[in-house]
This record gives sequence, C-alpha cells and structure tokens, in this order.
Amino acid sequence: MATQDQNTAPTTPAEKGLPDTAAAAKPAAPAPRVDRTASFSSSRIPTDVEAAGTTTIAEGVVAKVAGIAAREVAGVYALGGGGARAFGAIRDVINATDLAQGVKVEVGETQAAADLTIVVEYPAPIQEVANNVRAAVAGAITRLVGLEVVEVNVEVNDVHVPGQDNNQDAEESRVS
Repeated sequence: MATQDQNTAPTTPAEKGLPDTAAAAKPAAPAPRVDRTASFSSSRIPTDVEAAGTTTIAEGVVAKVAGIAAREVAGVYALGGGGARAFGAIRDVINATDLAQGVKVEVGETQAAADLTIVVEYPAPIQEVANNVRAAVAGAITRLVGLEVVEVNVEVNDVHVPGQDNNQDAEESRVS
C-alpha cells in the first residue's frame, strides 16, 4: 500500500508568522486610462438604434479607394496617361501625390462604375494584371465604400520596361 507524503511546512510569510513584505513591496499597478484590449469595431455603437439621415459618398473618395487598390496590384507600374503621369511626377516632388490619378468613377446611390488607365510593368502578363486590377478595385469599393460595382474598365496605356527611364534621361541629355 502506497503512502502519500504531505509537506506540512509553512510556505507563505503569514503561515510562518512573519509580515508579508513581498506583497507590501509590490505597488499596485495604476489602471490604464484607455482600454487597449478592444480593437477597432462597432461594438460600442448600438445596432438596434435607427437614426434618420443619408450618407453621401463623393466621387473623389471612390476614385481614391480605386486608385489605392489598383496601385497595390503586382505588375502595375503607374496609373494615368502620359500627361497625367508627367503632372503626377511634379506633384510627387512636392509631396502632393494624387491617389486618384488615372481613375474616373461614376457613383450612384447604390452602385459605382470605374474606368482606370494603367501602365503595366514588363514582363507581367497584361491580361492577368488587368483582371487583377479589376478584381482588386471592385473588392475595395464594395468592402470600403459599400457600393455595388457594376463595371471596372481597365485601359492599358503603356508598358514600362525596367531601365527605360534611365536610357531616356541619358538620350535627352545628349540631345540638348
């Protein structure tokens, strides 16, 4: 028959008859002023309350969302035609980047349509890049703006060849 040994020796300062200095040495942590455990959500907004009113989303907002989504697609070098990219380069220098460059949108009450002009990076497959842009833009508009996307037209205006910019700059300096 097995027996169990139990340790009956005092383990805490109070059991030993001593003052609890370890507990007294630890100051209580102050309560945080901001609840950082909750992430961004609508949990504090009551969902059962309905308020009258309308929400109007400007075309510029939808165009900016579409432009950001298109720029995130692999294979997209730039947005806009030649003139728009030239002005865009100037805007970039003065930190006034136009995120809606190369994007035109039509916004209705519940639907949106977008037209984008892109430059594809060589050797990315152009049709695949255009399809990915179409999907990314439609998804972003639906998810962020809440509008149904009826169409996204993608015009591929140019193909950017890596190193081409450096060669053009060198040729222009020799000509002038």
